[in-house]
Amino acid sequence: MTTIRSPRRLRFAAASLLLFVAPAALAVDAPAPPQVEAKAWILMDYASGKVLAEGNADDRLDPASLTKMMTSYVVGQALKSGKIKRDDMVTIGQDAWATGNPKLKGSSLMFLKPGDRIPVSELNKGIVIQSGNDACIALADYVAGSQDAFIGLMNNYVKAFGLKNTHFMTVHGLDAEGQYSTARDMALIGQALIRDVPEEYALNKEKEFTFNHIRQMNRNRLLWSTNLQVDGIKTGHTSGAGNNLVASATENDMRLISVVLGTATDAARFRESEKLLTWGFRFFETVTPIKADKPFAQQRVWFGDRKEVNLGVEKDAALTLPKGQMKNLKASYNLTTSQLEAPLKKNQVVGTIDFQLDGKTIEQRPLVVMEEVPEGNFFSRIVDFVLMQFHSLFGKWFS
Repeated sequence: MTTIRSPRRLRFAAASLLLFVAPAALAVDAPAPPQVEAKAWILMDYASGKVLAEGNADDRLDPASLTKMMTSYVVGQALKSGKIKRDDMVTIGQDAWATGNPKLKGSSLMFLKPGDRIPVSELNKGIVIQSGNDACIALADYVAGSQDAFIGLMNNYVKAFGLKNTHFMTVHGLDAEGQYSTARDMALIGQALIRDVPEEYALNKEKEFTFNHIRQMNRNRLLWSTNLQVDGIKTGHTSGAGNNLVASATENDMRLISVVLGTATDAARFRESEKLLTWGFRFFETVTPIKADKPFAQQRVWFGDRKEVNLGVEKDAALTLPKGQMKNLKASYNLTTSQLEAPLKKNQVVGTIDFQLDGKTIEQRPLVVMEEVPEGNFFSRIVDFVLMQFHSLFGKWFS
């Protein structure tokens, strides 16, 4: 077993037959999380995906304008793929005109008018910064041809993310029967938004947006916090949902995502979110003891064109630990089979890396082959076959 003294001083562990160990609770507990006055909430580390605190996190609730996070994700992917461009001009239709669409009456708007030609970039800011419901409709029509088709794209991403408790019925989040999500799913959508479409996510930190001489402020008041470095993500409110907020903040190399759903007042969603984020940064840290481009171990390969292969992780192994526990972290790996035999593909999973504190497994990551290993030539395979027989009879001396 290997003691990790620092991310750069990782020594290799010996392999053994795989034992499947379920992740345990952190060996050294942080102080209990704060009481949160909301119907549901969660605090998750962005890099590791570790949930630090939660309450009713899988209860299906009305997401309200948090729906726009998925709208923004779909738009961001369309921009990233080149399907649409930021300077494309969008002709506003009747359905995006608040005066002609009763569903939009009294809601947050960019105040678009039929026939207006507006750049994608402006409509996108209207969605993210102003939470403009009319902008959501206009861009949905442009990206997918109709709101229904765009909603189909939203729900396709829900399936792709593996979310079991989210379903969208609108592009903007106004009350609609059959529309629901959870605190956990919203945290995962926020994580995907930050990870997959960073240029789109960057709009969330802008504090104001002026369109048609109307200046509107970002509704996420945590952007003005002097205690936290908040750069997103989204507020939401309807009479059915109450007050919602998904927030994300950074401190050094750590990013946290908090979700609070259904607070009683507008002020409460900011207060409770700040409470969760502050607690998380104070008592936890995120470390990356194993990087995707650095071998964790080397292992003998049989019947290959080489004798050894580097083993590691396909993605950086980020872990969230109680502060000060990095020095106590240990890592070892286990193989799924007693020997590795060629051919092996790059990133083929061949085992598990166990991370432990105080003798308890706190996290696991797949152990993968870092480079392809083709079969060796006929002669080398014959030699390996003979050596393997001796190895099985007499042990490691012939490996």
